[in-house]
Amino acid sequence: MLLADKVVLVSGVGPGLGQAVAVRAASAGADVVLAARTGSYLAEVAGKVTAAGRRALAVPTDITDDAAVQRLVGAALDTFGRVDALVNNAFAMPPMRSLGKVDLDDLRSSFDINVLAALRLTRLLTPALVASGGAVVMVNSAVLRHSRRPFGPYKLAKAGLLALAQNLASELGPKGVRVNSVAPGWIWADTLRAWFDYQAAERGVPAQQIYDETAATTDLRRLPEPDEIADAVLFLASDLARGITGQCLDVNCGEFHH
Repeated sequence: MLLADKVVLVSGVGPGLGQAVAVRAASAGADVVLAARTGSYLAEVAGKVTAAGRRALAVPTDITDDAAVQRLVGAALDTFGRVDALVNNAFAMPPMRSLGKVDLDDLRSSFDINVLAALRLTRLLTPALVASGGAVVMVNSAVLRHSRRPFGPYKLAKAGLLALAQNLASELGPKGVRVNSVAPGWIWADTLRAWFDYQAAERGVPAQQIYDETAATTDLRRLPEPDEIADAVLFLASDLARGITGQCLDVNCGEFHH
């Protein structure tokens, strides 16, 4: 019960990592506040949280909207009276183009969702996190570790998120709030399975071959699954990591070393 009787707020709840974080948090003893635009995802994940024996509060939220985020924070505090951990998992894929050609308006939109939204939610929750001596975990990406084309806009957004986490760690640390990041590599879930199926069809090979070729680039010869990344998130949110702040923990089965 790593998070016994804690309250964890997860933004960007969907069928993959966001769901895994929420359900694993409930299994670790936490009540969970769920935020996402898509109400159907929220209802499904809320059911899994309650099935694990914990309370769930689902709040449909556009995290780029100030009023919507204020309602989210208000609902969380009205319902539970506290928030002990914030997991900023909300994400929108930036345009996959070279930096020399990408539309600047698309870059601005990407930053609003992937960086500024995390700052907005963290700032509004800061008083509650200070009161609870809480923690923030930003979900980053292994894109930090390479500069391959056409990942420039993606890396730009995630580098901004990393800088945000590090500076918030310095700002909030004296108030007793820790801020860390997790950087997953590949995540073996439905979205990646569909992408591998597409690649396999294009090449006329079995999907397992695509998996094996990709897994061969990692030390463990496999791809991490959502629960494994979620466990790293919850570790950083828990008291086991009480002496850790301003850090970025890679969870990639050894694809990159950092």
